[in-house]
Order: sequence, then structure tokens, then C-alpha cells
Amino acid sequence: MDSSRKLPYISGMSEKPLQRGRKIIEGHVANLPATPGVYRMLDGAGEALYVGKAKALKKRVASYTKTDKLPIRLQRMVALTHSMEFVYTQTEVEALLLEANLIKKLKPKYNILLRDDKSFPYIHITGHHDFAQIQKFRGARKKGKEAGEYFGPFASAGAVNRTIETLQRAFKLRNCSDNVFKGRTRPCLQYHIKRCTAPCVGKISKEDYAADVEAARDFLTGKSKEIQGRFAARMEVASEAMDFEKAAEYRDRIKALSAIQAVQDINMEGIGNADVMGIVRREGKSCVQVFFFRGGQNFGNRAYYPVHDAEETDSHILSVFIAQLYQSKPVPKSIYVNVMPDESKLLEEALAAKDNAPDKITIQKPSRGKRKNLVAFVMKNASDALSRQIALKSSEIKMLQGVADLFGLEESPNRIEVYDNSHISGSNMVGAMIVAGPDGFDKSAYRKFNIREADKADDYGMMREVMQRRFKAFVAGELQADSLDFPDLLLIDGGKGQLSAVKETLLEMGVWEALTVVSIAKGPDRNAGREQFFVEGKKPFQLPVNDAALHYLQRLRDEAHRFAIGAHRKRRAGDIVKSPLDEIGGIGPSRKKALLQYFGSAKGVAGARVEDLQKVEGISRAMAEKIYGHFHEK
Repeated sequence: MDSSRKLPYISGMSEKPLQRGRKIIEGHVANLPATPGVYRMLDGAGEALYVGKAKALKKRVASYTKTDKLPIRLQRMVALTHSMEFVYTQTEVEALLLEANLIKKLKPKYNILLRDDKSFPYIHITGHHDFAQIQKFRGARKKGKEAGEYFGPFASAGAVNRTIETLQRAFKLRNCSDNVFKGRTRPCLQYHIKRCTAPCVGKISKEDYAADVEAARDFLTGKSKEIQGRFAARMEVASEAMDFEKAAEYRDRIKALSAIQAVQDINMEGIGNADVMGIVRREGKSCVQVFFFRGGQNFGNRAYYPVHDAEETDSHILSVFIAQLYQSKPVPKSIYVNVMPDESKLLEEALAAKDNAPDKITIQKPSRGKRKNLVAFVMKNASDALSRQIALKSSEIKMLQGVADLFGLEESPNRIEVYDNSHISGSNMVGAMIVAGPDGFDKSAYRKFNIREADKADDYGMMREVMQRRFKAFVAGELQADSLDFPDLLLIDGGKGQLSAVKETLLEMGVWEALTVVSIAKGPDRNAGREQFFVEGKKPFQLPVNDAALHYLQRLRDEAHRFAIGAHRKRRAGDIVKSPLDEIGGIGPSRKKALLQYFGSAKGVAGARVEDLQKVEGISRAMAEKIYGHFHEK
């Protein structure tokens, strides 16, 4: 949350909204119990402003009524509050888990937010086949014996790929799909480059392959030294037996295991399953670096940049971060930190209550020894990552100030919305909106608009519909011009015609005066660098080819174009697999499948008589008449 954003009811403006918010909260306090629970503060549109948990709801919520003692940030929040919602829980642990879940789901403006839209990759050893497959995996994991085993999380796809490559070189497990496996009649290239033992054509027995799979499991669970010792002993035996080819094979396997441990940079014997975190702060920003250790091996690291106000403490940021991080990720037995988070004991209890979590979880700040050195190493990485992020953001801010100067904005824009359309001859029409600001592209705010009205097949009509749908909340009074979701600048991909269409629509909606709107048209022969800019009340103009602001605006335009094209292709691909049967009410997947299997195609269904349609399982007389009528009574 950027506390520098100006709001009209603070700092010398009318205090009525603040008084109104306080009275709303006071009205709720009178009926609240002194029990654990979660509360939500909602704005006029019913959107969550803040989600909090409390050991005693009555006491916690009452603290917001003493507005003179609240910091400016919370005064703003109270002033925006129009209603509140509550969920009572049995324990404070339940409240903490629910709070973290709701924050992640609702992304309230006044909470510390963990920007974490990427799932972690895992290594999956399948369990439904005599010859297990090794593969990279993302998404929801299956359960049961046939689901196999999952190892991770790994911080990046690169870390997974490197480890899988090592496992193939050291243990020669297959990575082909079951269908490919079934269809092989001779060994593939993986066998010839000594990365698979070709179980598909019987080059290895089931028992020997199972032993290799077990060795791979041991390696992934931290028994790498034991595996290397085992390979070394076999190499020595083979060498003494003058089987130098076999000895060379084990030598190569040992090298492969040593190589992956060298790539991992840092490992620690005895650490087991642990996440090591370091938080650093600078210039009002923070970075939390997390190193993932599983079985004592480093599975990679990832940097996070939580969104928070400058006055938040490290301990509070880390507490909220930990609660949100493990909402959708497995919890390790140990978490090592450089700053003890607030309510650490409550956090430990809450994390241990999650499904598939260890019975006991500890959060520790090491005071000496190797673990303290490891935390210091993680902090150094966090500091370096934060320096890069600040430099990147400084560049973004500089670009935004250049845009403000170019278009006469009073201050650097916090939110730029860029619009583009995509269609082919009026089919599969899609409008797209991307959002950019001081933190770069905000992909969580992107929107696509499937154009609903066929008579709006031209770019102007499409742009009118997009504007109507984007700003309908403003007309309804649910979106205010001082809201963080209201754009400081609209950038339209198009020329004077698109700008006129947008102006006409926004004037009708009463939002034109609150916006700065610019259209960017491709230059002659669609050459990059020769774009023309159209702004109401000014003559069209161009910028020098090497102008930094031009390059920034081109990047925004290109991102909007990429997003629009992607949305259009996805919609077009969906239409390809559509069937005329999808238009008939009451025809779900099972009935559709039965009809197509019986008649062979949708065309066959369309030409069928009512009596023939009734012969299909699940098709009654009434449904048969409905299907017949759909194709014939037009």
C-alpha cells in the first residue's frame, strides 16, 4: 500500500467520512463478543479494505474507534469503511489460519501482501507403473500409493531441471510418458547417451530398475553421501574385476552427484527439512529471501517483496509473510530467521495444524554456529536482491516521471491502463487492458473483455464497449476518482479515431474530465520509433527515436498487444472445439458425448428424427423434441 496517495478526507479536508467510519465501527463493537475471530472492513463497493484476526474481537475492533490515536494510514482506512463482517472461531489459531487465507484470496489494500502468484515446481516419481517415470511437476498433487512421490518444493524450474538431469545421469531413470514407453520397439537416444537403461525394451530387469528408483529417492531425501559411498564401493569392485567399463560408469555417476551438489552452492549436513529466511529493509521497502532445504540439500532460493507501509516492523512483516507463504505450500519441520516474527508460538501452532504438516514446527533465530552463518548468508542474498529491486524500481519511477512531464500530469502516475483490441474479421472479438505502475506490470490487475455485441465488430465499437464495461462502477458510484484502482493515465492503442470513440463514451459516462487519455498510433509502414501521439486539445506529435519515454510507452503498448493477441487466440481455440449441441439447454457433457458417439457427429444429430434421438441413452421424448426443434424450427 502506497501511503503517499492523496485522499480528500485527511490532511485539512472534511472529517465527516472519518466520523462516519468511526460510528459504523462503534455500532459493531456494541454487539461483538470477547471471543477469537476474524474481522473484515469493507468499502462502499463491498470490497475488503482490511482483514484482521483477534484473540478478543470486541477489544481489537474497539481500538479503531480511537481515531485520534491511529496513524494516518489507519485513519484513511477507517474513513473508507462502510461496513464490517465477522467470523467467530473456536481458537486464535483458527483465526490466524483464516486471516491468512482471506488476505491471500481478497488482497485487501491495507494488509501486508505477499505477491506470490507462482507455484513451486516439484520432482515427481510416478507410482502407478512397474518402471517409474521421473518428471517435473506443478499443480495439485494426487494422493494415494498410485500417485507416487513428490520431492520439493524447488525454488525454480531451473533447479528442478538440473536435478532431473543429474538423476538421469546418476540413476538412469526414464523421463518419457507412459504412451511413448508403450510404443517403443528399440531404445531411444536417452539410452545411447547413457541417461536411461531402456526398460521399455527390456534392457534392465524390474528389480534392478526398482533399485535405481530407490537410490534416487535416497538421494532426494538427503542420503547423497551414502549413495556416493555405495557407488564408490561398486566402482572399486568393478575395477578389481578388470571390468573397466562398469567402473567408468560408476565413476560418471559419482561425478554427476558431485556436480549437482556443487551447483547448489550451499548445503548443510544435519539441517534436514528447513526453510531459511532473511528479511532486510531499505528505503521503505523490504525483501524476504527464502532458501529451501530438503534432506539437507539446497533446493534453491527465491526473493519476495511484500507490499507494506513504511512504518511496519520487521517482526510484523515476517509474521504475516510466514502465515501467507505456507497457505499453499508444504511446511518444513524448521524455519530459521534473522528476526523472530510476532506471535511466533502462535504461528508454530497454526502451521502444525495444517494438513500434512509435521507434528511439531519450530521457528528459530540461531545465535551461533553454522545455522547462524547460514542465516547471515541468506541475509546477504536478500540485501543484494533488494538493491537490484530498488534500482529497477528507481528506473521505473524515472520513466513514470518522464511520462508525467510529457503529458502534463500533476504528479508521477501510480496506475497506467493500456487498452488494445484483437479479432479476425469481427470474430472472437476481445478487448484487453493491462496495468503498469511503479512496481512494473501488475498482471493481477489485467482484464480481458469478450465483446458481446456483434454489431461492434469495428475497432471503434469494440473500444466503446470496453470503456463502458471498465467504468460502469464509476457511474454506479462504486469507483471513486481518488481510488487506487482508478487510472492516472489511459493509453489507447490506436489513432485519432480510437481517441474520439473513447472520448465520446467517457463523456456520456461523466468520467472524461477525471482522466488523462492518450492514443498511440503506429507510424508510417508501422515502423517502431515513428509512433504518433494524440492528446485532446493538442496537435499530434512524435518523439525522438531514442527518447526514453517513447521506449517506455512502446513497451506498455507491446505488452497490451501481446495480452490481447493471447486472449483472442485462447477464445478462438475454444470456439474450434465448440459444438452446435453446446447451444441447447440441458445438454451437458455426458449427453453430448452419448449423442456424438451414437450419430458420429453434430451434423448427424441435426439430421436425426425425434424417434432416433430417443434411442440414445439419457435422451427423453421431451429432450429429443427440444434437440429436433433447435435444428429445424428456425
